[in-house]
Amino acid sequence: KERTSLIPDSLEDLEESGAGLVANAMRPDEEVDRRAKALAAVGAPPFKHFLKEAGITTFERGTCKVLQINSGLYCNQACTHCHVESSPLRKEMASDEVIERCLFLLRNSPEVDVLDITGGAPELQSGFKRLIEGAVEIRETIRPKLRIIDRCNLTVLMEPGQENLAEFLANNRVDIIASLPSYDAAQTDKQRGRKVFERSIQGLHILNAFGYGAGGPDAKTGRRLDLVFNPPGAFLPPKQELLDTKFRQQLGEQMGVKFNKLITIANMPIKRFFDFLRKNGTLEGYMDLLVRNFNPDTVPKVMCIDNVNVSWDGMIYDCDFNQQLELNVGGGAGLNIFNIESLDDARLRKAPIRTAAHCFGCTAAQGSS
Repeated sequence: KERTSLIPDSLEDLEESGAGLVANAMRPDEEVDRRAKALAAVGAPPFKHFLKEAGITTFERGTCKVLQINSGLYCNQACTHCHVESSPLRKEMASDEVIERCLFLLRNSPEVDVLDITGGAPELQSGFKRLIEGAVEIRETIRPKLRIIDRCNLTVLMEPGQENLAEFLANNRVDIIASLPSYDAAQTDKQRGRKVFERSIQGLHILNAFGYGAGGPDAKTGRRLDLVFNPPGAFLPPKQELLDTKFRQQLGEQMGVKFNKLITIANMPIKRFFDFLRKNGTLEGYMDLLVRNFNPDTVPKVMCIDNVNVSWDGMIYDCDFNQQLELNVGGGAGLNIFNIESLDDARLRKAPIRTAAHCFGCTAAQGSS
């Protein structure tokens, strides 16, 4: 059967929802300020002050263990919750020079044991295969325990021209973390776009055929397939263990899908989800929900402690959320990958973590990191 692209459907979804009209979106600094006002309106102090009041006196960057690269914002989908506002209309994409410099830094940073590749749809960015192959070379020559992760939307596996993608990922022992917000087709398509559920299941079957998802929750790295759930609205996800069981029943018993683990995360109140909250008059209520469900056990595990995030243009951030809000490391002109020789550079290591009201999303209930 000849493949057809999901992109025309995604563009129709964008037009119908109005999510593609950037004129309605706030600038990043305006968005940060509006969220701060919403936080103050519910009587909560700024994030770092809140931590101190909760008895957490240390919130500092540690040794970088994870290099996360957002290789571009182009995507075949246009999800309503997308924190990077990806779509087929986005053209931002990492250059060859950025990809090679990231590989240089990965090689020069022996403490980094995870390369986490995200987007957009990272597989549709021009430097994706070079990035994977370069990381595999590092793993085979100097860092045998290096884990390579592809943040996959699943439907990309069904795009024309991607017929060999699953085999490429499997042969290079790339783990997959894939978003699937529900085992219900209607709910998934409402959040991620028409035809997404059907194509996601087809993509999962392809991955399963190459050995992904076998071995249960404790399977070794190499062909792990973990799914990610985030709620369809302004509420927190259910308990991870309970939802994992339900997903296994629905996807496994009814659709023949195998996966290793389900990860539940809270929606971050930024970008498209921020716009959704603002337009529905629920921003203050959602911020209050995040604050009331603060979980101190999540703080040592938030990504900014041991992750370094690199954007498609080479700028460095504490996390992918800060990247979208243009809260770069060091403030001002910030740091970029061409300023440093390794991810242990003192300018990066000593730079304070930049926080704002959205950080409560990573510390509510089970967190979002």
